[in-house]
Amino acid sequence: MENYIEVRWHGRAQQGVVTAAKVLGEACLHSGKFVQAFPEFGPERMGAPVRAFNRISDEPIRLHCQVTDPRYVLIADPTLIGTVDVTAGTPEDAVFIVNTPKPATEMRAVLGIKSKTVKVFTLDAGKISFETIGRVMPNTPMLGALAKATGFITLDALVENFKENYSKKFAPKVIEGNVAALKLGFSEVKGDYGPRGPGAVPGAGTAGFIKIRCYTGYL
Repeated sequence: MENYIEVRWHGRAQQGVVTAAKVLGEACLHSGKFVQAFPEFGPERMGAPVRAFNRISDEPIRLHCQVTDPRYVLIADPTLIGTVDVTAGTPEDAVFIVNTPKPATEMRAVLGIKSKTVKVFTLDAGKISFETIGRVMPNTPMLGALAKATGFITLDALVENFKENYSKKFAPKVIEGNVAALKLGFSEVKGDYGPRGPGAVPGAGTAGFIKIRCYTGYL
């Protein structure tokens, strides 16, 4: 059995969820973690459902199979709920982050979540990205929200990694916009912690790890 943090991203083509998984992996690597980041594509067309995954650990990762039981699920496009099983494989203490202007309590009902230990967070990542980056690209604000809602990666680590890895690739205005989107995602995400209340920050310390044994084949 191994201890890993596992993350699943749901979105549509051109929403940047594959890039988000990559950026998260880079930031965790920069923070001294061992990481995996990989996508799963459906039909190659605009708006097609896309999934991406992260596996994060304090120890070398020897698992090379699909992420099937993620504790952390980020949904960049809420229209996927009901057409894609976004809750599949999630444990009783799962954390969901949804790009929507709707409150987290409403999204808990939409997701059909009955467990008292599941936490649901929402933010209007589309609006944030449009205001900071100039186009609707929810991935960057959702990374900031992930830092706030989970605690296994810090906002500072995300910002520092983004500046270091992408400043030579993009103009300063683009870097500044994405950093602003990260910070607004962090500050504006709101959560519904269920009947038991917020309790400890999810994902902090060893609480964010789940024990996994993989029985599927290699990628």
